[in-house]
Amino acid sequence: MANQDDSFIREVNEELRSDQMKAIWTRFGGLIVALAALIVLGTVGKVGYDYWQETSSSQSGDAFLAALNLARENKSDEALAALTALEKDGYGSYPVLARLRSATLEAQKGETDAAITAFSEIGNDTRIPPALRDAARLRAAYLLVDHGTYEQVSSEVEQLAVPQNTMRHSAREALGLSAYKAGDFAKAKSWFQQITDDTESPRGVMGRAQMMLDVIAASGKA
Repeated sequence: MANQDDSFIREVNEELRSDQMKAIWTRFGGLIVALAALIVLGTVGKVGYDYWQETSSSQSGDAFLAALNLARENKSDEALAALTALEKDGYGSYPVLARLRSATLEAQKGETDAAITAFSEIGNDTRIPPALRDAARLRAAYLLVDHGTYEQVSSEVEQLAVPQNTMRHSAREALGLSAYKAGDFAKAKSWFQQITDDTESPRGVMGRAQMMLDVIAASGKA
């Protein structure tokens, strides 16, 4: 008798659970199907996006390396065309790298004004990571040492010549060289002295700064 009662109770419980599931499905079935579909679509979308990212990055990397090879083969015009295309259609950091390399090629071709303009534009583009912007400013400044004024050099890199900036050493060197070229030996001495006084200055930059300080001292002009 007890076994029959247990069996009856189990059947009642199973029937109740079945009725509850039917009620839940009737009430929320559409929502459950929609949620399941969203999960599936989200998973497919994520996988597809990851694949697109990887493929796009790989394609842009290959295009950038191909442009560099053209530049090494002295095919500057073809390299510039490839880099220009990468600037427009590249993925990730490659458009910025293409802009930097294009400016470098312009400088190597003797198109100094175009190179300075390109580097300066990169340096002022707030969409670009700060480190790359600072590097572009330095490239513009070094070109301006020979092809511009001290004021132009200063406008590019004096903001980098501060203690907390990791590129301060090169910025100070560009400023010192530009001031020396302009005949302002006192200002040049000040910039070179900041390099030699900075214990974190790279050996090469410090050596050149000390050499310039010796030249200025020998001239007796500062």
